[in-house]
Amino acid sequence: MNSLYAVSPLDGRYAGRTEPLREYASEAALMRARVRVEVEYLVALADLDATPLELAAADRDHLRSLYEEFDEDDADLVKRIETEGYRDYSATNHDVKAVEYFVRENLPEDTADASSWIHFALTSEDVNNLAYRLLVKGAVEDVLLPELGEIRDALGDLAREYADVPMLARTHGQPATPTTFGKEMAVFASRLGRAIGRVKEARDGLQGKLAGASGTYAAHVAAYPDVEWSAFAGEFVEGLGLERAPLTTQVNPCDDLAELFDALRGANNVLLDLDRDAWRYVSDRYLGQEVTEGETGSSTMPHKVNPIDFENSEGNLSKANSDLVFLGDYVTSSRLQRDLSDSTVKRNVGAAFAYCLLGYVKLQAGLGKVVPNEQVMREDLDDTPEIIGEAVQTILRREGHDDAYERVKDLTRGQRVTLEDFRDLFADLDVDEATREELLDLTPAGYTGVAGAMVESLGGE
Repeated sequence: MNSLYAVSPLDGRYAGRTEPLREYASEAALMRARVRVEVEYLVALADLDATPLELAAADRDHLRSLYEEFDEDDADLVKRIETEGYRDYSATNHDVKAVEYFVRENLPEDTADASSWIHFALTSEDVNNLAYRLLVKGAVEDVLLPELGEIRDALGDLAREYADVPMLARTHGQPATPTTFGKEMAVFASRLGRAIGRVKEARDGLQGKLAGASGTYAAHVAAYPDVEWSAFAGEFVEGLGLERAPLTTQVNPCDDLAELFDALRGANNVLLDLDRDAWRYVSDRYLGQEVTEGETGSSTMPHKVNPIDFENSEGNLSKANSDLVFLGDYVTSSRLQRDLSDSTVKRNVGAAFAYCLLGYVKLQAGLGKVVPNEQVMREDLDDTPEIIGEAVQTILRREGHDDAYERVKDLTRGQRVTLEDFRDLFADLDVDEATREELLDLTPAGYTGVAGAMVESLGGE
């Protein structure tokens, strides 16, 4: 299909950037994951002493190739079984049943008797909940986390390179005690590092369910009452790289997914904060932007170089967070044992991840284009000498002047002052000469505390 006719920008304008998620978010990917669960479950049943099912090593290799080599033709066949029917099968109008029949159609020739063991005692949700978590875990692990790590590394590099470059800080949008550009980038790097840790923890805490129609192993026990099915399920789920959810209804309650969505939203919030600050830094000319040859910044104003990457990132991350909140709220509820309203909702997890990915890629592009303008930062500091007022009144308090705050406030609040105005104040102060010299040495650019040294707390991460 021509991407210009795509309904969603994810598969249209941004298709090239969201492509890494196709392996985890497409319908074909979901089919492949379902095949994996069905095949591995069949193999696990063959390993169970209680069942008469036997699968030779070659048969197991063949079965595993069904998902390891799952391709477009296989996906088309699964869809055909679901929607049109195939050979002796009528259209299932059931996507999981179609996968079951697909595996049955591809059994090794000498294992025809294994067909009755495919999907044995399972409900669709046993397959679906595991398949979705395999895809979600892979998408987070292989696509989203590496991008977040790249952003954190870029912030760390900026922090270390510009650790000692002084910059006017702003609180409430007003001039405030100076900082350094590197220290401000280090704050974002540190925040993002903690957020990444929460995402990893949620990823590692994903739980899978394999307990039958009402979460009681009833069909399993009816067939083989002497088997410890709970232990079997635990070993099977953990073999897929997930934790076992010990108590469920027919559905896996999805609290684990909600925790992951919330962790991603937390990381996105850090980056949204960064997008908006970077946008302001560009506006104040603290950050210059590399010009892309041939690019147009405005249809009418030829001079413009807009911070479009930060703006694009902000928009996509805001959309991602909206979707993540909705998903987290929705998938954790189900009427009684099961309802299907979440089935269509879960198909949109990939879209939420895609908006995350777009936000991350665009933010990286923005960070890669900006260069701190040290001269502008220095000029802004020199033009705002009132910011040393905090240092002045603090030193005077140390020397016992209980009216220090008031005197500096009278001089500076709401007024334009110069360093000469401060020097006039210092000349009238009843302080020893060493203190007077200390005050005279104060400059806006030099009043950054240990901001530069604080960057070292990032280490080499």
